[in-house]
Amino acid sequence: MRLREVLTSGTWAVTTELGPPKGVDVGRCLDLAESQRGWVHAINVTDQQSAVMRLGSIATCRLVSERGFETIVQLCCRDRNRIALQSDILSASALGLHNVLCLSGDYTTHGDHPGAKPVYDLDSVQLIKAAVGLREGRDMAGNELGGSPDLFIGAVVNPGADPFGPQLALMEKKVEAGAQFFQTQAVFDPAAFERFAKQTRHIPAPVMVGVVMLKSAKMADFMNKHIPGVSIPEETVGRLADAEDRVAASIDIAARIIRETKDMCAGVHIMPLGWDKRVRRVLEAAGIAPAYPDEIDQGAGR
Repeated sequence: MRLREVLTSGTWAVTTELGPPKGVDVGRCLDLAESQRGWVHAINVTDQQSAVMRLGSIATCRLVSERGFETIVQLCCRDRNRIALQSDILSASALGLHNVLCLSGDYTTHGDHPGAKPVYDLDSVQLIKAAVGLREGRDMAGNELGGSPDLFIGAVVNPGADPFGPQLALMEKKVEAGAQFFQTQAVFDPAAFERFAKQTRHIPAPVMVGVVMLKSAKMADFMNKHIPGVSIPEETVGRLADAEDRVAASIDIAARIIRETKDMCAGVHIMPLGWDKRVRRVLEAAGIAPAYPDEIDQGAGR
């Protein structure tokens, strides 16, 4: 499992994020994964992100892993009870998928099935504990397993939460529960991330900074107004609004955030939101070397 080896060795890690299709046509999804070849250590596959129904994370991860990529299965508490969540962890492991990211999940009213009943039988801390229990050979009811999964367990943290105290306490609980690495929510202000890094120096798990590729000033305004913990500086919004080439501006903004936070974290998690084929350009602009140079198709990502 290359991601675990990279993060535990202290190597600066790069992950990105892939959204499954709404349907079973996986061609474009796999094509987007191919654009990352050689540049990232692992690819997250989202689990019904924004409460929008799509192909599942486990199935998509399996298809992507068959292409030779390391993947991270995302698991949301929103849609399944403890029986289903534990079963999905076992299913993922049986398919050779050992990296899991434990999330609460966006509320159903934000998605395309607003009438769906949310479950939230477990919260993210309890899900981490359940995953650790499975790894140790027992389910949440104390029943012994016939073979236990080998898991590398991740969690998320929001550096922009205000006040940050409750978020720090939750982060500490996740570590105590068994979280082995963190990916942050989107960061747009390196100075604010520096304050977060200082407040979390005692956290033993590696933290990867989350970077979203902003597509427009309109998108930035929407995130500022509607996503808790997100604060995009006016300078950044203005630059996008004035840009003749918004793609180039987005790439430059993301690259700058990576450069300015690189020494404060264990890696970067890039959320391209459909701009997957531009991730390579972001990493090049940030001065980040390929994760696996020998695997790169020189024509990919251009």
